[in-house]
Amino acid sequence: MQGLNPFGHRDADQGRPAPVRHVPSRPAPQVGAAKATPRRDPAPSRLAYRLNRMMLRPLMRRLIRVGLPAFLIAMVGGIWLSDETRRANLYSGVDGVVDKVQHRDAFMVQSMRIEGASEVVDKALRAMLPVELPASSFDIDLAKLREKVRMLDAVEAVDLRITPGGVLTAVVTERVPAVLWRHARGLELLDKTGHRVASVTARDVRKDLPIIAGEGADRAAPEAMALIEAAGPILPRLRGLERVGERRWDLVLDNGQRVKLPEDGALRALERVIALNKAQDLLSRDVAEIDLRNEFRPVLQIGNEAQNAIRRARGQAEIGPDGKPLETNPSVAAGQKNSTKTGTNPKKT
Repeated sequence: MQGLNPFGHRDADQGRPAPVRHVPSRPAPQVGAAKATPRRDPAPSRLAYRLNRMMLRPLMRRLIRVGLPAFLIAMVGGIWLSDETRRANLYSGVDGVVDKVQHRDAFMVQSMRIEGASEVVDKALRAMLPVELPASSFDIDLAKLREKVRMLDAVEAVDLRITPGGVLTAVVTERVPAVLWRHARGLELLDKTGHRVASVTARDVRKDLPIIAGEGADRAAPEAMALIEAAGPILPRLRGLERVGERRWDLVLDNGQRVKLPEDGALRALERVIALNKAQDLLSRDVAEIDLRNEFRPVLQIGNEAQNAIRRARGQAEIGPDGKPLETNPSVAAGQKNSTKTGTNPKKT
């Protein structure tokens, strides 16, 4: 029955001793080997530490990665180009390549087409081309040529471009003459802004244009154009405008009448004259000058015939165009003298 008792074996093994584990023995230190191979210190040296810290700087890293190779390349190139023959060969080779590329058919200008220009401007523009056609488009500086063409007095604007097919196209906008300027040096055509268009030899060249005269009239051409437009009712009688003292205008009519306009408010003064002429037919009378320089005191200067009519009514001697009295008939003068003495009327005798 002992074999069936499970507690019997445990009790039987309680007196068995525990197994013994042997601990390996530590080897004895070898004094001679430790002296032969000393242990290495893992810390870097002072020089290695400074070099490592220097390499961490971005400037130093760029200098080593970019600056040093560039310096070496430049040094080698300088040594190679120090020879004059090598330089000449290099320059000639580069020029040959550039010339070959620039003179390809795709970059050649074969002809020139000008639109909107007169015959004179057309010839002048063609003469301004820096090269003769056909030529490479690289030899034609469009910006410089455009500025050169705009220096022509008759050209207001120009559009230059090279179109496909090798055609240099120039679209020209010419200035339109609006007034004729007479000055001490001759006659010139001006546009509405006062810019010179061309010179003419006689007034008959452009009879359709109004005329202005005097020094500085070109600078005041816009004001003159406004006055001419305002003088609509009397425009058929208008001979022109004269600049006086480079500060104001005189309106000159066909019969020699002159309207002196003020420096400021000339347009308003001209409108007053036109209103007076429409109401009282002022300009059809024998009036030599109408002075409107003083807005509050206009002055009228009557003509010679009107003055003589007044002098005849007063019994005074007539005057000539120079303002001096005219010489009378001696017999008439004597009759008038006797009539004054006798108190009789010479017309009745």
